[in-house]
Amino acid sequence: ALRKQNFSDTGNFGFGIQEHIDLGIKYDPYTGIFGMDFYIILERPGTRVQRRRRQQARLGLNQRITRQEAMDWFVQKYEG
Repeated sequence: ALRKQNFSDTGNFGFGIQEHIDLGIKYDPYTGIFGMDFYIILERPGTRVQRRRRQQARLGLNQRITRQEAMDWFVQKYEG
């Protein structure tokens, strides 16, 4: 379960794991144990208009993803 602090105001969220073997990857003594940080960016279709080179446009407020929407999506998708 992720905490509220893991989610940004723009709907992005991140988390870290202590050991990569928690993901089910087999332990390799040559590599050792290392952790990972994940940062997920959620976007709606059509967000490209803000980043394209030609005819850029501003993103409307209804097009942006809020913190609460991201939290609801995570709970629904991953039962977290």
